Amino acid sequence: MSAGQSRNNIHKGVKVFIVLKEYQKSGKLTEGVVKDILTNSANHPHGIKVRLESGEVGRVKEIIL
Repeated sequence: MSAGQSRNNIHKGVKVFIVLKEYQKSGKLTEGVVKDILTNSANHPHGIKVRLESGEVGRVKEIIL
């Protein structure tokens, strides 16, 4: 399981790469800082859904350390 699939790894203020819904097929990533965590379950196979500080919503693919 990748880090983006587990809610425990994601917190407000963390820098992440997400994939927006319209780019799921191409896999284009968007960088940003987590404002809200939208997925309630502990894990999600496609990545935890978050809202970035920019207002964009997508699923976490990578956490930037």
